[in-house]
Amino acid sequence: MGSDRTQGLTARLIAALLALAAPAAAQETGWNYSPLPGEGDRATLGCALESTRDSFTCLAVRCEDDFNIGVHIYTSRPQGNVGDWAITVDKETRMFSAEASKPYGAKLVGDYSWVTTNLLNGAVAYLEPADGSAMPANHIPLDGSLYAINRALAFCAPRIPDPVEPKAAPGV
Repeated sequence: MGSDRTQGLTARLIAALLALAAPAAAQETGWNYSPLPGEGDRATLGCALESTRDSFTCLAVRCEDDFNIGVHIYTSRPQGNVGDWAITVDKETRMFSAEASKPYGAKLVGDYSWVTTNLLNGAVAYLEPADGSAMPANHIPLDGSLYAINRALAFCAPRIPDPVEPKAAPGV
């Protein structure tokens, strides 16, 4: 009887340890590596305070496949992420459009250099859909964004070609 109890306890302990060791694709508050499959260190995800796996508002900054910088909107809104958005950083608001894009749902289009610059240097960001629909918590602190974004965008740094040795003229 004692061995059955020990085996049951051991099995529950192993199951609990495996659950703790499994990676979770949760959206954590603040700036972190993106937990989405295949993203790794090429993208950073900045999520609002009180974001959870089920209710979140995030901005992703990533090095795109063509080595350009992309800014993506990633939320748990039932209406999705495509459309026009008001993005506020440190009390200055600008409007941007987002088109469908994987893996986050929507990518800003047009000139969004203002967003990138202000995410690097600001204190807080807010996202509001232009249609006025409800949002999960949307207060995105920018503490640590400079480091996280620069770390992710290191892969977008200009490629320096190998130096070419000058060829000597014939007879030299």
